[in-house]
Formats: sequence, C-alpha cells, structure tokens
Amino acid sequence: MSNIFLYVDPGSGSYLIQMIIAAVVGALFYFKNLWWRFKSFFTKSKQDKPEKDKLHE
Repeated sequence: MSNIFLYVDPGSGSYLIQMIIAAVVGALFYFKNLWWRFKSFFTKSKQDKPEKDKLHE
C-alpha cells in the first residue's frame, strides 16, 4: 500500500474556500431570480396594471 501525501498551502486553501462560497451565493441568486420570474408569471399585482388608468383619474 502506498502513502499519498497532499499539501494545500494557505493561499490555495483560501482560494478554494472563496470559490465554494461564490458558487453557493451565485446559485442562490440564480434560483431566487428564477423563482421570482416564475412567481410573477402566474401572479399579477396592482402595480402591473397599465399606467393609463392613473392618467384618466
């Protein structure tokens, strides 16, 4: 059986942690926007009505 020794220096380790955090935050942002688009497609709020109704008041 052979021994394999791996070494990750502090600079590489912190870069790896930074990449993992960025990937998680990016995925959360992507799915948040996807959910918002999905939700706004099926629901209409009062703000989505045309502006011409406000002009005739």
